[in-house]
Amino acid sequence: MHALPNALMARLAHHAQQTPQRTALSDGEQILSYADVIHHVAQRRQRLRDVNARRVALALDNGLEWALWDLALMAEACVAVPIPGFFSEQQRRHVVQQAGLDSWVGHGGEPHGFQATHDASIAQRRVDHFPALHTGTTRITFTSGTSGTPKGVCLDNAALLTVTESLAEVVAPLAISRHLAMLPLSTLLENIGGLYLPLWLGACSILPGMATLGWQGASGFNAQLALDAIERYQPNSMILVPQLLQALVSESTTAPDSLRFVAVGGAQVANTLLSQARRGGWPVYEGYGLSEGTSVVCLNRPGEPSCGVGRPLRHAQIRIDREGQLHIRGALMLGYVGEAPCGDWYATGDTGQWQDGTIALNGRQRDVFITAYGRNVNPQWVEGELCTQPAIAQAMVYGEALPANRALIVPATPHMTNAQIHAALKSVNRTLPDYAQVHEWQRAAPFTPHNQQLTANGRLRRDTLLAAYGHWLRAVVTDTPKGVTP
Repeated sequence: MHALPNALMARLAHHAQQTPQRTALSDGEQILSYADVIHHVAQRRQRLRDVNARRVALALDNGLEWALWDLALMAEACVAVPIPGFFSEQQRRHVVQQAGLDSWVGHGGEPHGFQATHDASIAQRRVDHFPALHTGTTRITFTSGTSGTPKGVCLDNAALLTVTESLAEVVAPLAISRHLAMLPLSTLLENIGGLYLPLWLGACSILPGMATLGWQGASGFNAQLALDAIERYQPNSMILVPQLLQALVSESTTAPDSLRFVAVGGAQVANTLLSQARRGGWPVYEGYGLSEGTSVVCLNRPGEPSCGVGRPLRHAQIRIDREGQLHIRGALMLGYVGEAPCGDWYATGDTGQWQDGTIALNGRQRDVFITAYGRNVNPQWVEGELCTQPAIAQAMVYGEALPANRALIVPATPHMTNAQIHAALKSVNRTLPDYAQVHEWQRAAPFTPHNQQLTANGRLRRDTLLAAYGHWLRAVVTDTPKGVTP
């Protein structure tokens, strides 16, 4: 790896020395220069030492405090554990026990035994026996995956900053000076790309609270508020999941003038959406990664033709086995909490193929279904196309051993009629081969992290959805009329 664990701190010190008054962080109301950041991080490092914090939960909304505590934890080589805002109390309790947390920064620690200390920002609990972690762990990112019990991915500072350095090489030609964090910083993708990367480059990371960016709880998003924020802050770069890109492009087909780089990842992006965005001037670059590979493995580059999810980053290697599964190497996790160490290569569960030096994804190995007629269908492809329709907010497609594919449809608004949804499906079906078309559908409530049906990155949690709707999705014979409202 090219980056050392303290490489980001060295970059911060360099920027503070060369351009001490340059803005490093802003929440829209307060700004901190690079010199200010060095000062505030040093203060928080001392506060962590004063209470002997070792394994620390970070449970804050996006903002200056999140960034400063995170940087202090990195500099101290403490074990930092970001807590997603959508985690239930049961999931938080699991995280506390699995990671052996002794300190909590932010709200929500009281139900889990954390008590106030002389430092108003740090609550603590007594831990007699710390669970073993992989040697070198400084970050645990908990991902729900396909189960309701979060799984801890152990990372070290070297992996985090290796990916940061690789991303810096990709975006360097764009001279980015302002990044707007549109995703929660508890999401590893935004943590690296929206905080570490701008600071590495000597740019400004803009960190407003989530509500001011249009986020309405876990399932709502007001695209107009987001566009207003983009107009106000004039960012050069952002990171989006496909649902946010869809919402923004639907609200404004023409891209804001300030944008130079919009990375899209977390879930497969429909080609129709990418084409629509690019026609409107949105500088969209699709990428690919996963927490086990420290978030980013491949990315399309500015100045190159967009193809699939792009080429591997400089630090990353990919090989594809006979079944088409991607195996990755470089900046890998140390291992899962409580499990064996990760090897030199990690089997991703994603399938794809090489295409002129880039990776074209075919979907999750375990998600592809085989219809009653023996045709393989990647549901993410069909779902992506469905969600480009204004009437449809979310969709899950299922067709294992069925003569006709079925879909759960979340309408764009509760007032959307069955006729409007049916018309949207017909429109998409006209663009799909017959074996991929959807012929039966049912309304569903929004898929959210809160109800365990969506991950933080916007991926469907199919096992949970099948548990909730399997009686209809898997039914061999159904008397349910097409488009019925449950």
